[in-house]
Amino acid sequence: MDSSFLRMPDDTEKSKVDREIDANLKRVYSGLIEEDVPDRFKALLDELRRKESGK
Repeated sequence: MDSSFLRMPDDTEKSKVDREIDANLKRVYSGLIEEDVPDRFKALLDELRRKESGK
């Protein structure tokens, strides 16, 4: 077995990996934030608001 596979990354390698993970997470979540709320979900929220105000 290749011993380099088992070694722990040094700080430089770790920070590079961390930066790549951060960039990928930001890319995924920024896309989700920009998506519109589905009409069915909006309708459910409106229904809940009407029920809450009717109490």
